[in-house]
Amino acid sequence: MRNIKQPGAPVTERIQWVEARGRAFTFTLEAGLPLLEAARRGFAGEGFAGGVLNFGSGAFGPFAYVMPALSKTGENAAFYSDTYRPAGVTRTRLGSMTLGMRDGAPFFHCHGLWSEADGKAGGGHMMPDETIVAEPFEVEAFGLDGAMFTAEPDPETNFKLFGPVAAASTSVRTTSRAFALRLRPNQDFAGCLEGFCRAHGIARAKIRGGVGSTIGARFTHGGVTEPFATELAITAGTIAAGSSGGLEAALDVALIDYTGGIAEGRLIRGDNPVLMTMELVLEVLG
Repeated sequence: MRNIKQPGAPVTERIQWVEARGRAFTFTLEAGLPLLEAARRGFAGEGFAGGVLNFGSGAFGPFAYVMPALSKTGENAAFYSDTYRPAGVTRTRLGSMTLGMRDGAPFFHCHGLWSEADGKAGGGHMMPDETIVAEPFEVEAFGLDGAMFTAEPDPETNFKLFGPVAAASTSVRTTSRAFALRLRPNQDFAGCLEGFCRAHGIARAKIRGGVGSTIGARFTHGGVTEPFATELAITAGTIAAGSSGGLEAALDVALIDYTGGIAEGRLIRGDNPVLMTMELVLEVLG
């Protein structure tokens, strides 16, 4: 399987996880607010401090983002481009966000695909404070109680990355058992989730949210992304019994690679290793 050497030694625990409770809900992002504040208000309105969300068509302006890029210093296996700030209103096709905490304040990790005002197709990693909601639009969220994604230094990748940590449970209403996860580098995305569910007696689960990177990509429709550094959003995902009777992860994703190549589709099981990280929430269905 493809493998990228990271600057630091791999830690023993390859899946960082916290069991929690959660609830799905929808809300409307308020126009004129930074995306970070609009998302924070939406979660807070339902009693949650954080969680994950997905969206389709949205409008942002001003808008700022970075793309994956090669590392100029060698201090990381890959890095980010300079910040792009396209003029006018940028309209998203899809996006996925993790809302958590960094340095004691709300923060997010958000990837998506979009069209800029001049029609140019793009994608990447949205900048929290420089991305402003231009028109109100609805998002699908999943709030967490008992876990929080918190940005902490990660010696393996030499980045400050979101990972789940235990948080005090509140009296907020929840409906589902859930697990907040962070998958570490150089392990197959689907295989990781299948193994986790087997180990925890989970027969069926739905992926909520989902932001991270893979070492290129191999799709069931035959498509291949060769450039190794990607920014990826999960658009849909389940783990359930497959035709063989064993657990199988169905992972639909959208990504952009460091050359600007855009790809979408279902990932092949067993051939899509994580590059830096993969954050997601598993909602337990059975």
